[in-house]
Amino acid sequence: MRIITARKFIFSFLILYVSTSYVSAQNQKITISQDPRFEQLLSEKRKINASLTVNDSYKIQIYNGGSENAKKTLNDFKQNFSDIDATIVFNTPNYKVWVGNFKSRIEAERYLIDIKKKYNNVLLIKPSK
Repeated sequence: MRIITARKFIFSFLILYVSTSYVSAQNQKITISQDPRFEQLLSEKRKINASLTVNDSYKIQIYNGGSENAKKTLNDFKQNFSDIDATIVFNTPNYKVWVGNFKSRIEAERYLIDIKKKYNNVLLIKPSK
């Protein structure tokens, strides 16, 4: 094992100290200018989000299972029922395909009859937040 002499140690320390004494970080002021319409748009979005309630709508679940089959079911549904909204929801470990956004249970049950003709395991649900 090689032992560094005191002279070499001091010399190495001085070189390191001198080389790092001139190093400095960037000192710069950053000014962010934001369009005033952004705040207006954000406040409008908050108003809309506050008025939306998930609990007051009914949905129909047409699939519960794996990701690939959920995508296939969603595409198939959109081709057969283009006038009804549909989405995939992930609840660990399953993917669910929910369709519709019905205001009343009666309206949802009307669509449920037509959807049952095409899909087997259909459920009428009222999702909570």
